[in-house]
Amino acid sequence: MLISSTKLQHTPKTGHTYNNSPFLSFMTFFLPLFFNHKLSSKLPHSFLSLFLLIPLSSLSPSHPGGMEIRKKPNIFTVLVIYFSPKPSMALLLAILLFLSGPSASAVAAAAVGPATGFKPADDILIDCGSKSSSKTPDGRVFKSDQETIQYIEAKEDIQVSAPPSDKVASPIYLTARIFREEATYKFHLTRPGWHWVRLHFLAFPNDKFDLQQATFSVLTEKYVLLHNFKISNNNNDSQAVVQKEYLVNMTDAQFALRFRPMKSSAAFINAIEVVSAPDELISDSGTALFPVNGLSGLSDYAYQSVYRVNVGGPLIMPQNDTLGRTWIPDKEFLKDENLAKDVKTTPSAIKYPPEVTPLIAPQTVYATAVEMANSLTIDPNFNVSWNFPSNPSFNYLIRLHFCDIVSKSLNDLYFNVYINGKTAISGLDLSTVAGNLAAPYYKDIVVNATLMGPELQVQIGPMGEDTGTKNAILNGVEVLKMSNSVNSLDGEFGVDGRTTGMGKHGMVATAGFVMMFGAFIGLGAMVYKWKKRPQDWQKRNSFSSWLLPIHAGDSTFMTSKGGSQKSNFYNSTLGLGRYFSLSELQEATKNFEASQIIGVGGFGNVYIGTLDDGTKVAVKRGNPQSEQGITEFQTEIQMLSKLRHRHLVSLIGYCDENSEMILVYEFMSNGPFRDHLYGKNLAPLTWKQRLEICIGSARGLHYLHTGTAQGIIHRDVKSTNILLDDALVAKVADFGLSKDVAFGQNHVSTAVKGSFGYLDPEYFRRQQLTDKSDVYSFGVVLLEALCARPAINPQLPREQVNLAEWAMQWKRKGLLEKIIDPHLAGTINPESMKKFAEAAEKCLEDYGVDRPTMGDVLWNLEYALQLQEAFTQGKAEETENAKPGVVTPGSVPVSAPSPITPSATTNAAATVPVPSKMEENNGTAEGQAVDEHSGTAMFTQFANLNGR
Repeated sequence: MLISSTKLQHTPKTGHTYNNSPFLSFMTFFLPLFFNHKLSSKLPHSFLSLFLLIPLSSLSPSHPGGMEIRKKPNIFTVLVIYFSPKPSMALLLAILLFLSGPSASAVAAAAVGPATGFKPADDILIDCGSKSSSKTPDGRVFKSDQETIQYIEAKEDIQVSAPPSDKVASPIYLTARIFREEATYKFHLTRPGWHWVRLHFLAFPNDKFDLQQATFSVLTEKYVLLHNFKISNNNNDSQAVVQKEYLVNMTDAQFALRFRPMKSSAAFINAIEVVSAPDELISDSGTALFPVNGLSGLSDYAYQSVYRVNVGGPLIMPQNDTLGRTWIPDKEFLKDENLAKDVKTTPSAIKYPPEVTPLIAPQTVYATAVEMANSLTIDPNFNVSWNFPSNPSFNYLIRLHFCDIVSKSLNDLYFNVYINGKTAISGLDLSTVAGNLAAPYYKDIVVNATLMGPELQVQIGPMGEDTGTKNAILNGVEVLKMSNSVNSLDGEFGVDGRTTGMGKHGMVATAGFVMMFGAFIGLGAMVYKWKKRPQDWQKRNSFSSWLLPIHAGDSTFMTSKGGSQKSNFYNSTLGLGRYFSLSELQEATKNFEASQIIGVGGFGNVYIGTLDDGTKVAVKRGNPQSEQGITEFQTEIQMLSKLRHRHLVSLIGYCDENSEMILVYEFMSNGPFRDHLYGKNLAPLTWKQRLEICIGSARGLHYLHTGTAQGIIHRDVKSTNILLDDALVAKVADFGLSKDVAFGQNHVSTAVKGSFGYLDPEYFRRQQLTDKSDVYSFGVVLLEALCARPAINPQLPREQVNLAEWAMQWKRKGLLEKIIDPHLAGTINPESMKKFAEAAEKCLEDYGVDRPTMGDVLWNLEYALQLQEAFTQGKAEETENAKPGVVTPGSVPVSAPSPITPSATTNAAATVPVPSKMEENNGTAEGQAVDEHSGTAMFTQFANLNGR
């Protein structure tokens, strides 16, 4: 059941009563004591009555700046007034009220529903199409169209209505306003900030308009709320109420809501709500999942409420919620009810800590929960799961509500929370984070649904260690869809027509023209070359299931399916190198025998092969059934056809016979960089070797970013995509996820792809890919080189799982040397390591604008290498000079070597010349030179990957 389903009424009119404050109870108790019995007896009856009445009467807000006495005093007040001629009795009753005040207040709160002091600055409720105001079952009043005519700008005034019916939950669904052309509601806000925007729809039957077939979009100035929306596509029951609820941070004093019907269709709306929401409702920071990382900037998004679930409890209607929200039961989402057990307590038992208020969720949510049904069994190794269908094109903010109403004592409940099988919260200790039993706590987690699939699964389960009671609880779940990179909450088109893959407005028309023009030239050349091909080429099959990119200038277009295109034209245009027959590659790989596989990826398998002349090659054989593989192959061919650099892999040849798609690279005998750092029993690399490998990789990435007319972003920089030849020369590999950056642009808006642990948090947050995303990933590789451990290791304690976070904590303490690879201990110049660590730290800045370019990173790594070489040379000279009988000018013979002192180290480092910018440019230019005869190439995906 979605939030946008039936029977949803919202936001009762505010004006909730304040409970007696401790100050008033204090006054009630102590001021009567100030008067002795004799003095009190002399006070006039009316004076004492008034004196006692004021503090004992509950107060309620009359307007934002003041208070008023509530009209009906409570029973204790009446009794005090009655007994006021007898001061001792009045005093006794005052003490009784003071002692019983909290419980009495709690009982009152439980009886009338949650109390809150929030009064919305804007509370705009419109019953569209109505000629008079309407009152909803929860007591709110929606104004008619006539009363709100100042808000609407429409060319036509079309209003329709339906006869009253017991089947309709509220009178606001009996009328509607219809738009056959674009119309706009413009609201003047009292105070900008977070606002609820709720749209109510009911496609009731009408003689003139078929509302069930109405197709339209709803937009604000910045966000797309609905795109090509149609009632019959949104709900199984086309005559059921549909409610869409949004949370938008409005920065201007005017808010516009546009209804745009599709051509030959219409738009309609039954009711509109624009209501202020508390600023603290959405925190600016949270936790990102995939990768696990801190996240900020949440206030920059708009949200759609998709699910709001009262776990373990009943339906909560708007009049019983602090902000007029509806909370639905969890049973339809619960995967296995036999594993879950409902628990509850009285709402008055809930004690809010200072950092959580009833505005986050009412007492009735925290007073119910689900725990593990068999939590007291000997081996309760299971999780309780809830499944929520989702749209994999969007990110989601999942708010989890917790309140320990099951434990008998503090520090007895520890459990884990998982989202789609990944640990979201490890070892949650509610006693620590909430500070007390029955104290509410909530956690915001942002999930990239594109990395998770069409369903969000929330799970709770006990910790594996012996830590208290084996149990886990959950009180509530909220799932909010987040606006995407073009500020849409429905579809991939933005307000200005941009899509999630487009950078500039009008780009489609320009690209279409260039593609059409280039296609004619390309097809003409293909026909001409096809006629001149040797006869044996004509006997082979074509690229029956592959679409290869062809380059015409700076444009890229796709060849059509079924054409014959395996000529020298491809060799020259795409730079695919030598053509291999299928039989040649079958012989080279022993007919693609499984024992020859050296890597597996989404594209297919990578085999080691031996050509007739004895040359070792890596053969990447595509899997035509894999859409991921096809896409990555196309991208890699596109990239390799225009890239040549000594630190980037090069292509040897290809084969396309019998619908195969195979690429051939030179075999990189030393495999991926990662294998030499951890996971394999290989000889550890020296610090100098690691520096040289990092420098080579940085040169390759620097060339990608700056060496072509269109910059290229690798998008999957990691230690397994840095391959080493027999001389340990590093080459960047695997361009299957790479992206071109058009000239004049500094980013590409695209769905998040990459590898866990290396993903740029800003890219994840904004879905905007930049060259600084590669810089962040490379910073993680630098830490791998230094610490010799994976970027993500879920087997470690929580604070050590993420290498980047863990290493930076030690770096800020000035103790990074405590966690470096033990094989490097005593061999690194401290100044070299310091420079290296500084480079890594700058790469890992949260915001791309604060990160260096790859050119700057390269310069710092080369300086670190010079510091290390000077240190090594100085150490060797000291050792040589320390030999018995060796006398140097100005020195005396020594009989034994002496250890290097810190001052010696510092002096050695101080003599290292800092590379000049001219040296940097020369080195870069040399590194960027096209190596036409390198013969070096690559294979990818050697080891068991953790996945993209």
